[in-house]
Amino acid sequence: MYRKPVIAIAGLACETSTFSPARTQASFFHPQRGDEIFDYRANPFLRAGQPLREAAEWKPALTGHALPGGIVTRKGYEELAEEIVTRLKDMGPLDGLWFDIHGAMVVEELEDAEYDLLRRIRQVVGSKTIISASMDLHGNVSQDLVHQLDLITCYRMAPHEDTIETRERAVKNLVDQLVEDRPLPYKAWLPIPILLPGEQTSTRMEPAKRIYAAVSDVEARENILDAAIWVGYAWADEVRNQAVVVVTGWNENDCVRGAEDLARPFWAAREEFEFVAPTGSLDECLDAALETRGPYMISDSGDNPTAGGAGDVTWGLTKILSRPEFKDESGPSLIYAFVPGPEAVETAVKAGVGATVTVTAGAVIDNLHAPPVTFTGKVHSIKHGDRHAEIEVVFQVGSVYAIITKLRKPYHKEHDFTELNLEPRKAGIVVVKIGYLEPELYAIAQSGTGWMLALTPGGVDQDLPRLGHKKIIRPMWPYDKVFDDDPDLTAKLIPMSNRPLS
Repeated sequence: MYRKPVIAIAGLACETSTFSPARTQASFFHPQRGDEIFDYRANPFLRAGQPLREAAEWKPALTGHALPGGIVTRKGYEELAEEIVTRLKDMGPLDGLWFDIHGAMVVEELEDAEYDLLRRIRQVVGSKTIISASMDLHGNVSQDLVHQLDLITCYRMAPHEDTIETRERAVKNLVDQLVEDRPLPYKAWLPIPILLPGEQTSTRMEPAKRIYAAVSDVEARENILDAAIWVGYAWADEVRNQAVVVVTGWNENDCVRGAEDLARPFWAAREEFEFVAPTGSLDECLDAALETRGPYMISDSGDNPTAGGAGDVTWGLTKILSRPEFKDESGPSLIYAFVPGPEAVETAVKAGVGATVTVTAGAVIDNLHAPPVTFTGKVHSIKHGDRHAEIEVVFQVGSVYAIITKLRKPYHKEHDFTELNLEPRKAGIVVVKIGYLEPELYAIAQSGTGWMLALTPGGVDQDLPRLGHKKIIRPMWPYDKVFDDDPDLTAKLIPMSNRPLS
């Protein structure tokens, strides 16, 4: 009688800036346990009745997905990692495991946190359990991590419009591996001495567009299962942080050749990488916006919460409120998202919509660049129940509509604004703590009069050399512009997980 493979699900995902003073606690991962994992918004392919759900006996353990942020506390990590291990111990023998991670998590007193978690999992499930990982292309892929994995893949688009597709691919590869009883694939790993921010490696533009377009070409070759390119995560300082190519398949030479065919054009294009939009200081961006009829989008990039910024840097809002153009209600309308301020939110909720109050917000966690911001404004709107922010308040200060939140949240969707009684398509200027624009914001910029990336300070500062990396391997582009010799771009075959590292 046919026996469905038994597959567990486990993992922790958090993109972590080591240059942010923020700390990520266990609760920030919003842990999901057991059948809750099937209902996670990025797992529609595992809902009841879906082919992949029916193809295996699933044993979900625990997964957690935190907003990008500061270093994960060791206490928080140990709490979640130990629960994952305990749950897996109670499951009995497993044929496979889907390792649901981001790839750029940093934990206090640990190097290579994803490998550490995988090592602990391997001690429980054993070397014969097939493990497949899905990752963000901004993750970091060490040799140790690849060694302990059997299958691995990552996003091929930035912005990550293929999140669900990538996760489904990792699961399908795992299910097919077990159901068809395939031989374990070979793994060719090739690190590249390049470490760039996402804002210079968006697949919307060259050279990343053509570099990632080649992934599917390599994957289509005979004997190749998967091809993947990671650009790495630039705002953490660890030895593993750099670009990497991994190709998996059933022929050693084909895997090696495929990895090298992807890595060499990446290295050759290193001087072509540019920012996804015109850049400038915040004042320069505001000056450009004021010359247009709007809407004009500005990325306050240094404190981007979806890249690891603390989110509570007040530098940008302070600068905007000091500009004379916005002092009067009749001035050009500007929406600013966002600054956390729990006490300011509480004051506004008590006062109600329409009240004028004086509040202080921000700079509780990251006060390295500016102190808390204090202003007097009219409460424009209040919203309760956001998954991340919990409570959001819009204050009108002159012609500025400043969003203040109880907790930090990303503002990526048009409804993030319209549900607050704001109309970004009709505003003169929209300033968002973000890097490259997510699709809906990008569409607003395209329908408006322009977009600029403001080079502002914060834990995800776009001026990478200014941050002061000390642990990354050197030489590394663009921190080093002169290399004594060309890097060795020869792929290395990584042993199977049940064999020791060579």
